[in-house]
Amino acid sequence: MQDRLPVELQVFIDAMSRLASGVNVVTTTTAGTRDGVTVSSACSVTAEPPTVLACINQDSRAAAAIERSGVLCLNVLSLEQRAISDAFARRVDGFDDRFCVGHWTNLVTGAPVLSDAVAAFDCTVEKTIFEGTHKIFIARVVAAVYGDAEPLIYSRRSYAKVHWD
Repeated sequence: MQDRLPVELQVFIDAMSRLASGVNVVTTTTAGTRDGVTVSSACSVTAEPPTVLACINQDSRAAAAIERSGVLCLNVLSLEQRAISDAFARRVDGFDDRFCVGHWTNLVTGAPVLSDAVAAFDCTVEKTIFEGTHKIFIARVVAAVYGDAEPLIYSRRSYAKVHWD
């Protein structure tokens, strides 16, 4: 078999930017302090038992907080929640308390749940995998809620809208 050279980094990054994905905010709480981060790499792992995963840069404060707490909430954002995405992605300068954008509540674990999210999955972390620059949190869903709003999508380095048939 012919040896394959790895893809060039910029080619990989540009190609991945074409992948459309949902916009989510993963939150946690530890020692009375809330934290969270915007992520686009999150998905269902299995329905039995209900399990999701989220990929978070290992240098982020939220990744460390999730490891300490052992809980997370995967909040799926709607079209109207771009400001929440930007706040948790730290795209808003001088924005210290990101949780003042949106209405936040709790379900079972105590992790912050966005009350009008498209869906929210309240979870306990089952496993953490380290891969390159990221931590992959595999989490058991202990509670879930959902609504009817349209999801916020990210592709080609900008927000997009789903066009339903």
